[in-house]
Amino acid sequence: MSEPHAVSPHLVPSVSAESVAVLNEPATPEAGTLEDFEPEPLLDTRTAMWAVIFAGGIGTRFWPLSTPRRPKQLLALVNERPLIADTVARLSPLVPAERVLVVTSADIADALHEAIPEIPRANMLVEPRPLGTAAALAWGAQEVARRAGPDTIFAALHADLAVGHPDVFRDTLRRAASIASSDSHLVVLGATPTRPETGFGYLQPGNMVDPLVSRAEGGACHVEHFVEKPGAALADVLIEKGALWNTGIFVWRAKVVLDELAKHTHELQHGLSKLATGEMEAFAELVTSVSIDRGLLERSRRVVVLPSAFEWDDVGTWASLRRVRELDDTGNGVMGSVHCIESSGNVIHADDCCVVVYGVSGMIVVSIQGLTFVTTQERATELGPLLNALPGSLRFNPGR
Repeated sequence: MSEPHAVSPHLVPSVSAESVAVLNEPATPEAGTLEDFEPEPLLDTRTAMWAVIFAGGIGTRFWPLSTPRRPKQLLALVNERPLIADTVARLSPLVPAERVLVVTSADIADALHEAIPEIPRANMLVEPRPLGTAAALAWGAQEVARRAGPDTIFAALHADLAVGHPDVFRDTLRRAASIASSDSHLVVLGATPTRPETGFGYLQPGNMVDPLVSRAEGGACHVEHFVEKPGAALADVLIEKGALWNTGIFVWRAKVVLDELAKHTHELQHGLSKLATGEMEAFAELVTSVSIDRGLLERSRRVVVLPSAFEWDDVGTWASLRRVRELDDTGNGVMGSVHCIESSGNVIHADDCCVVVYGVSGMIVVSIQGLTFVTTQERATELGPLLNALPGSLRFNPGR
């Protein structure tokens, strides 16, 4: 699979992090004779990294493009590839397709698999019902432990993240894997905040994990506390104190995260024994939906944060695309057949049609067959009131 395209420089840049030895990605040999080359030995499943990708939900904040028949993960929002395909691609070759598990829902599983046919069908973990990300994590961790052993390191990440410099991203995963393998750490990759964002989680760093490696040198820190979605005033305070954003990218050992979920995430505790014996229907009936952030990161004392050097942002709303798309000379982030005349700072998405904008700024314009949606970037952050006001035929099947 080809390397993902570079992501816009408007993504969040974090502090520098030095590269470490390759965990599982074959190194390119220096030029020389055939006798000089010795192939790298294959790593067994105790040291080879796995990945669990969370890919449930429809993504209603990308209406009208995102619908039950075409969920957010299948949309080409950042570049020409669907988000889920981009996520799988940037893991390779560090985590090959056969070691990637995708947790999703029954209504979109087949469509997702068509977008990532390299993932074995057996690696598509289809939830009996929407379970929440903590339960999805528990299932992924249990599957990794069952297939590769309880001490296996795996990355857990969401399918709707924009990441620049995939090589640096994989380097950071290797560093995180080294930290996770050395102790019972839950490693969260952190990004340096650039604004008092109220929709992200904040990790307050404390003491260094390795006293010989400072934070300025990219060293990991124990997390003093985790704050999920603070108000703007508190976000400002956290940023002043050096807090990092939670990127939604985690690295840990399967056994460690299962133990921590059993200890802290009471919403899952009654169902974990059923999960261990493969009784998924019973597990689904016994657990309560809760996020990884609320159910684990806010409660565990084993969380550490590793500052990251790759570019990152959450692809959460139409407005976020101005930060992750390549922009034209006047700051428009466009996709499709679009012409911007005396217009700046817009996000425009044309699907099988042509859009012309003239003399406007800060707008969202989305056009699909038979429907055009126009709003401001401020109002695009939450579309709930709009969708509630629309008839069902337009809300769930727009432009079709």
